[in-house]
Amino acid sequence: MIRIGYALSSEEHLPNDLVANARHAEEHGFEFALVSDHFHPWIDRQGQSPFVWSVIGGIAGATERLQLGTGVTCPMIRMHPAIVAQAAATSAAMMPGRFFLGVGTGENLNEHVTGESWPASDVRVAMLEEAIEVIRALWTGEDTTFRGDYYTVQGARLFTLPQEPPPLVVAANKQEAARLAGRIGDGLCSTAPVREAVREFRQAGGEGKPCYGMVHVCYAENEAEARRAAHEWWPNAAIRGDLGQELPLPRHFEQAAQMVNEDDVAEAVVCGNDPTIHLEAIQRYVDAGFDHVYIHQVGPMQQPFFNFYENEILPAVRRTASTAAPAGATR
Repeated sequence: MIRIGYALSSEEHLPNDLVANARHAEEHGFEFALVSDHFHPWIDRQGQSPFVWSVIGGIAGATERLQLGTGVTCPMIRMHPAIVAQAAATSAAMMPGRFFLGVGTGENLNEHVTGESWPASDVRVAMLEEAIEVIRALWTGEDTTFRGDYYTVQGARLFTLPQEPPPLVVAANKQEAARLAGRIGDGLCSTAPVREAVREFRQAGGEGKPCYGMVHVCYAENEAEARRAAHEWWPNAAIRGDLGQELPLPRHFEQAAQMVNEDDVAEAVVCGNDPTIHLEAIQRYVDAGFDHVYIHQVGPMQQPFFNFYENEILPAVRRTASTAAPAGATR
């Protein structure tokens, strides 16, 4: 069965609005949500970037059924993995059975702020693997001392823990990270419907584990309005290549965004109110092997989006899922 979730965009919304949006997502039939963990927005127009762990505490008290994960946290540079382990354990204790930790190798945009250098991509993958080792060790509740290539933990113990450690989902679009996710993660998270990443994940040990895929959409009353809003609020969707990981400041993304137009953004963001195009975007992830698809509604029109998905999209997905199921498991 395909599960449909909602993307809580920390870059676009005030913290209390994120909490309210999580509650609305639950009320309108979304089964899970992922909340982004940024220090900066991509561009100044987006305008926000609250501390994700405070927001998660608010969501824990405002929802009852919604599963929530970070989408995703970089437990490597801006925050030491021991601190991420504590934050995630507390979040899981506040949301029994409803929280999972999503982790990834991050972006220079957020991680350079402490003055540490931005490592090469292969080093970041190695750092992530070691950070996950630290997190899992602390989640045992045992006294932990760890001396690795990148991190040191000295005599640390977590006292506030959930009954069971939360699932740890690893972000990956490329094969090396997908293999890491399959080997040591409890799930895969991706921002593109890359069949090869799912295959590598499954073959490396991810068989039966959930795969989360993110779809960017901009629902509006008509396609022209949606295209304008997507270009205004989320032009970074059309910035190609490695720039998303390498550029350090929002103004650099704004400079890069000057080279993209509405057509470019509309290729990366589903624009308009036609249910067919929204369903087709979800189906691309299903065809690639994903069993959890979460939707990012670009811009301020959140309530109309919730109504549209509750009335048009979620029932259609359930009807389709009742007759066919993708490879892989659900959670």
